[in-house]
Amino acid sequence: MEYKPEAIAEVIRRLRKQRKKSQEVLSGLAGMERAHLSMVERSGRIPTLYTIWRIADALDMRPSELVALIEEKMEKDIS
Repeated sequence: MEYKPEAIAEVIRRLRKQRKKSQEVLSGLAGMERAHLSMVERSGRIPTLYTIWRIADALDMRPSELVALIEEKMEKDIS
């Protein structure tokens, strides 16, 4: 499977909006700068595992769940 930063960005942005959280709120819950989250959501920065972990925690989900959703998005984009 090809790595697609756009899929990461889209999934994180979609989940944040579904949970009705602003970038400011989610970044605060994740302990990161809002600008960093914004760059992740625009594919301008590739998140580390640690960043994925913090974002997942802020979204009240397991990191493995977040990664699984990202994988699903990447697979769907291939089809």
